[in-house]
Amino acid sequence: MTTYFDEPQSMYYRFGEDQSQVLKVLAERYIGANAQADFVYRAFQREGILQTSSGLYDLNLGERFPEVIKGQLVYAAGLVWGDEERNLDVLLRCYGPVRFFFNGALHYRSNVMDELEPDSTVKVSIDIKPGWNTLVLEMKYTPAGFGCQFGSDEGKVRILNVVAPFAERAGQAGWAYSVPFTPERPTTANSHSSSDDAIILVPESLDVFGHEQDNGLQWLPRQSWNEQEQALPPLERMYGRSVHQSVYAWTRINHTDPQSHSIRLHGQASGSLHIWLQQQEVVRLEQAGNFDVTVPVHFGFNDLLVCSTCSDTDTPWQFTVQAHNKEQNVQPELPWRIRGTGDENWLYAGPFASGAEPAPEWMNRMDRLYDGGGNSVSQHTYWRLDRPGTWIRPHYENAMLSNKWTVGQVTNYGRWDYPLGVTIYGLLQAGDYLNRPDIVRYAAEHVQSCTRMYDYSLWDREQYGFPAINQQLVMLKMLDNCGSFGSAMLQAYGACEEPTFLPIAERIADFILTRLERQPDGAFYRKCIGEYAANTMWADDLYMSTPFLVRYARLTGRTEALDEAARQFLLFRKYLYMPEQQIMSHVYDFKYNQATQVPWGRGNGWTLFSLSEVLEALPKQHAQRGELIAFFNDLCAGYAALQADSGLWHQVLNEPDTYEEASCTAMFAYGFARGVRFGWLHDPGIYTAAAQKAWNGLTRHAIDRQGNVHGVCSGSRYAFTPEYYDRDLRTVTNDNHGIGIMMLAGTEVARMKQHLGQTIGVSDGILS
Repeated sequence: MTTYFDEPQSMYYRFGEDQSQVLKVLAERYIGANAQADFVYRAFQREGILQTSSGLYDLNLGERFPEVIKGQLVYAAGLVWGDEERNLDVLLRCYGPVRFFFNGALHYRSNVMDELEPDSTVKVSIDIKPGWNTLVLEMKYTPAGFGCQFGSDEGKVRILNVVAPFAERAGQAGWAYSVPFTPERPTTANSHSSSDDAIILVPESLDVFGHEQDNGLQWLPRQSWNEQEQALPPLERMYGRSVHQSVYAWTRINHTDPQSHSIRLHGQASGSLHIWLQQQEVVRLEQAGNFDVTVPVHFGFNDLLVCSTCSDTDTPWQFTVQAHNKEQNVQPELPWRIRGTGDENWLYAGPFASGAEPAPEWMNRMDRLYDGGGNSVSQHTYWRLDRPGTWIRPHYENAMLSNKWTVGQVTNYGRWDYPLGVTIYGLLQAGDYLNRPDIVRYAAEHVQSCTRMYDYSLWDREQYGFPAINQQLVMLKMLDNCGSFGSAMLQAYGACEEPTFLPIAERIADFILTRLERQPDGAFYRKCIGEYAANTMWADDLYMSTPFLVRYARLTGRTEALDEAARQFLLFRKYLYMPEQQIMSHVYDFKYNQATQVPWGRGNGWTLFSLSEVLEALPKQHAQRGELIAFFNDLCAGYAALQADSGLWHQVLNEPDTYEEASCTAMFAYGFARGVRFGWLHDPGIYTAAAQKAWNGLTRHAIDRQGNVHGVCSGSRYAFTPEYYDRDLRTVTNDNHGIGIMMLAGTEVARMKQHLGQTIGVSDGILS
């Protein structure tokens, strides 16, 4: 038997068969470890390094520096935060000679094949340490090319957020890169002198936490306006003199005098001006002029919103606002926590056609993209700073970082990916079973945090090449990107009726039903050209597709989605079913026209889990219902025969020497319990006992008394041998592939017991 902790540490030892208590601890531990943290907002400069559609940072220096001289160098530097030690594969595609320094040590040097082969991609493994990690690229110009592409392998999943180096740029997003320079000595020397006797450090010695001028190079993107731009009013240098256009400006005032309940606002404007304090209009100028008003104010922070209109071509476009409490000036400050802003204290959005501006009540927020006067996403806009080409970008980050290189709590909150879809579903079901609206609300608000920023994330991709949030939803290429979390989104719709859910559901449905790759017989598969998974079918994809289709059909009445879900099960059965043992192979590889014949536990778990979701939705008269119920019974029989004495199942189901794995166990318990409760099973007594044995096994051997989940296999690729699954795929504590399904298994076993108690008049305690 596989042991993950000692018996006194188990959930069973602490709570026995009190399933409500177990579910409560599971849900509360997860929520406590994943606080409702907003995205991290950072200043980002469009003149900086943008990304390709696959997420690689594109340092094409030949385009940026057309006057470069042969042999000149450019350095690019960035920082990456590590919450804990982890390995990450990064990709380099070289335009010319490149050296990559990681944490001050040479980690990669290009060879002639890397530099001259246009499609050459090099994979380099780096070990990220806790704290800040430094990235420095040295790139040399040759006639063959200049620069490189650099980024994370599978960038939409393994997100690599590069933060700017140097004290002057602290907290900004993106790389800093030097202007080209000619080295006077070989770059292996400790340093060399430039023509003006400044010291230029070699890559190993760059002080990325110090001041950039101390490194003897000029760094881009530029941080400040030039002298001519600085002479213009802020609105004009950002937006030009745009007649009959308006701009919103947003700041906040911190009123700290408890004895005073008003402040004085005064200033002037070159055209019409509207000012709102805490969404109450306090100033309205219809033409150029001055204002001086005393207005009520709350103790603490007060949002101040200004809408300024450019009146004509002859008058500089500007406004001023000053706030005073008694005789003391009140300094405005940024209305949102944004990193990398320096001493800026206003955000700006626009321009908008005068009279067609967004309503002011929509402006004091960061979760909205604003219509700049057109129907396409490209004609929308977002918040920016009074700096050259500097915009605000929300980032999903694994940690909340401050301007001073410190770190806060790690959190999954706000991320869209498939394991979290299962987690959200588990929280929704556990919250409903426990009559805990706070748990349900937390789960629904996680989904809302993604969907409310969906329009923004599409715009972000268009502006910067690759989105900083909602990467998988925006870069929609496979079922993993949409089906699981999309299903949880539709499950959450009943709890909040969030209007942003439905347009996203329509996009996912269109992708699955009309654009997803299919075999000639209509079966879903993974085309994945050039990738390891090219031309394969995975049992996992039954979960990544059919539960969403079931919920989409239920919500919209589009029965063809439900029909498709039923049809896919019969097609997948044709390729993956192992009839001699009544279980499923993990993968069918069309390159070799055969299944792997390796029954990975969680792949089979996805199958039974998803089939139970489809059967629940199928009408009794549906043409495939009888065949699918028979298939469900066959699978349940196969799985029940392989359950270990501990109650758990093995990582490879028919290999008893492989470790006992928790997530597949929870899925089988879930499927068995639903089969009993809905009456699909021919011999419910066997599966009642098996489901209870599985749940007790989980609480004894996989869930500890603090609600930590052990024994969950990490995310899998595939292989034709069981050794890969057993030896290469090790277990991870509190992996998102397992937390939600533990809650789902617990709720379903509890409901099964309630159902049986009501049916035959036996109490829950006796049945346990």
